[in-house]
Amino acid sequence: MTAGPHGAADLPAGPMPASQVPADVRAALTGETALTLLRHGELELEGRLVDASNATLRAVITADGVTARCVYKPVRGERPLWDFPDGTLAGREISAYLLSTQAGFDVVPPTVLRDGPFGPGMCQLWIDEERQDDPLLGFVPTGEVPAGWHRVAAARDEQGHPYALVHADDPRLARMAIFDAVVNNADRKGGHIIVTVDGHVYGVDHGVTFHTEDKLRTVLWGWVGQPLPDDGVELLEKLRVELSGRLGSTLAEHLTEMELGALAMRVDRLLATRCFPEPNDDWPSIPWPPI
Repeated sequence: MTAGPHGAADLPAGPMPASQVPADVRAALTGETALTLLRHGELELEGRLVDASNATLRAVITADGVTARCVYKPVRGERPLWDFPDGTLAGREISAYLLSTQAGFDVVPPTVLRDGPFGPGMCQLWIDEERQDDPLLGFVPTGEVPAGWHRVAAARDEQGHPYALVHADDPRLARMAIFDAVVNNADRKGGHIIVTVDGHVYGVDHGVTFHTEDKLRTVLWGWVGQPLPDDGVELLEKLRVELSGRLGSTLAEHLTEMELGALAMRVDRLLATRCFPEPNDDWPSIPWPPI
């Protein structure tokens, strides 16, 4: 796959100097403070995440004495995809944030659309305070699956030893699994799940979402066919109301009428079955690489 004439090839590929974020400034800004910073702050690029398939730049952002880090994904750095219209990934990222926030899922870091050094793009708060000592998912030897955890897939290492892809039976992950089913997330890798030191679970990288066809691809399949938790049903009921009002009107700025219709149908289907969805046999159910 190659970048188009306005693709990632003309964007910086290596580190760039930038100011350091003061040690007393926490990245876990919330609400309007974070959104104001993201919308109006001055961006100073400090590097590119070279493993990302689209141009993903990290920057220091400052406004009115508040400083944090953020991720900036310019539209011109989006690589063409065969199944998503060109130049729409940033809008899908902001749509995921708006839905997460207004429906109460609260799983996407503060995100805005704004102009930047390489033109319009998605700008999202960087979550610095990631917890590393207590992961909620990963590969473990087949005989060492923690009690109560869910097996998602089997695997083998280079020596042929059996492993299992597993995740915790955690209500925070269950909420994210419901969110992913709603937005039709085609790329929920383990590396896109961030647990902060205060225990909040965030999901990032929502560019391939809201497709009209069933493309759910995730590592969070542990609850397949099981009843949705009561709080998950409440979120879906709230979302269904919001889609008929302000949220629906806002999403219409970024998604097509058909995509909004498919979104409503997914919510209705989940409310009708009140169960976690099952994988689609016509589409790979786990992203690659999973973690």
